Amino acid sequence: MPLTDISVHAIDLDAFATHEGRLAVLVTKDAKLDPAGRRVNRLTKGAVQRVVDSDSFGKKRAGDVISLRFPAGVVAEALDIVVLDRRPTVAEARRAGANLAKLRGSADVLLATGSTRHAAEIGFGLAMRDYAFLPHKTEAEPATGAVKVMAGAPEEVKTELEPLLAIADGAHMTRDLVNEPANHLTTTEFADRLVEMGSLGLKVQVLEEPELEELGMRTLLSVGQGSASPSKVVVMEWNGAGDDSAPLALIGKGVVFDTGGISLKPAGGMEDMTMDMGGAGTVAGAMRTLALRKAKANVVGLVGLVENMPSSTATRPGDVVTSMKGDTVEIINTDAEGRLVLCDVMWYAQERFNPAGMIDLATLTGAIIIGLGHENAGVFSNDDALCNAFLKAAQTEGEGAWRMPLGKAYDDMLKSRIADMKNVGGRAAGSVTAAQFLQRFVKDGCPWIHLDIAGVASVKSETALAPKGATGWGVASLNRLVADMFESDG
Repeated sequence: MPLTDISVHAIDLDAFATHEGRLAVLVTKDAKLDPAGRRVNRLTKGAVQRVVDSDSFGKKRAGDVISLRFPAGVVAEALDIVVLDRRPTVAEARRAGANLAKLRGSADVLLATGSTRHAAEIGFGLAMRDYAFLPHKTEAEPATGAVKVMAGAPEEVKTELEPLLAIADGAHMTRDLVNEPANHLTTTEFADRLVEMGSLGLKVQVLEEPELEELGMRTLLSVGQGSASPSKVVVMEWNGAGDDSAPLALIGKGVVFDTGGISLKPAGGMEDMTMDMGGAGTVAGAMRTLALRKAKANVVGLVGLVENMPSSTATRPGDVVTSMKGDTVEIINTDAEGRLVLCDVMWYAQERFNPAGMIDLATLTGAIIIGLGHENAGVFSNDDALCNAFLKAAQTEGEGAWRMPLGKAYDDMLKSRIADMKNVGGRAAGSVTAAQFLQRFVKDGCPWIHLDIAGVASVKSETALAPKGATGWGVASLNRLVADMFESDG
């Protein structure tokens, strides 16, 4: 769905009486009303004050919203009283916005933030949570209304909100891609949607199967050879630094559907494997955000798009394939396919762009969900500085991430009798051995992070800023990392 239309205006107290949608005012935990709250309280014959004087008000948390339907004295359909102090944390401000989004339906909203700190973050929380995936619903959905934010310093809030809305826009794109059924989001459709981002200033190139074969991407091609959908690699370049500095490379696993191949998955839950392109979806959303806010950094996003299907042409367990790097891989399990896609794209990214750093993202292993649940992505890295910078960015954005180990003992589990390596290392430490496999395709001196996002890309219950389903996890953190570590001041 389109991103929420949020605009910022100067405070106009007279507008509250005539607004026909929802009114929203802020009240501090100690029950202090700002000028907007006092005006609405007078208009509603003391309704706001009665709420804050109630016993239940004292039990509310920062960011909670108390809603009154059809309040007297105004034409609005609802009055939302937002519990928020003058100087809330970023998380509290975003929570307030998200709670407003959950209540508003399709109504226009007039939100008075006054002089509250982090007013833009309230708008960001609202934009992030104001999302639904509707393209395959046959009943017409009402158009979503606009949000008008009235702030004490409107130009300042508008300046702060603009890049935040770019993050929300990118996260929504990621959600759209991850939520999309595989019969609609084919490898070709996925590539076409990325090509459309050329209008934002991204340079987009699609590598087709003949080019991939010529490049030697045989591990990637081996994953998709059982499907009628053609395998592709899409390269998105954002050159915002204005110089020849080496880019940060973002690499995404884009398995548009994963049956497991010949190593067929159980039927129960297989329908969720439409989200196995979550890494590529996150890379796409991050690149969209960087382009929308015109980031002063050089970043390249590469995604490997394949479909893993069983057929007479599918890769078999026991086959040996040769990667673009030249290493041979014994395929023990065709359901460990994501690493086969990533390793070729990672090697290609290093050969072509010689990046300053490389981050791959993938819904790679169920084992990471066993270890970390749905609260944290697994973070594996060969570089403390890059890793710590990402962990800080994720913490700042409220996106869970936890560093996991690497080591020779895990790497030894990948030894093959007939090839240079196996594509799996056994049941124990499955997420770690998957990361060790990928590390074999990282050149010496290249800072690298592997993000296993299997537990956070799509979830069964709502999160702080997303309804159930695709979350858009990672777009905000990657954007923050670029801003903190790679963006130039020029």
